[in-house]
Amino acid sequence: MGRFILDFYCPLARLVVEVDGDVHVTRTASDAERTRWLETARRCRVLRFSNDEVLQHLDSVLEAIAASLLEPPP
Repeated sequence: MGRFILDFYCPLARLVVEVDGDVHVTRTASDAERTRWLETARRCRVLRFSNDEVLQHLDSVLEAIAASLLEPPP
């Protein structure tokens, strides 16, 4: 989307899901800028999860995604 490659995007829900690996520890500023742009310019909801959360706590990740879909779109 724009200049970004998203991990997952659902246009109907305007939902972006990003899964952040170890490299994102040093990219917090650029990740924050990217999130702001997606939220403001594209009016998307952005959910970020670490690789560890997805691999170790998938049920919680899926619950968070499902809960976000119950909220009105941005």
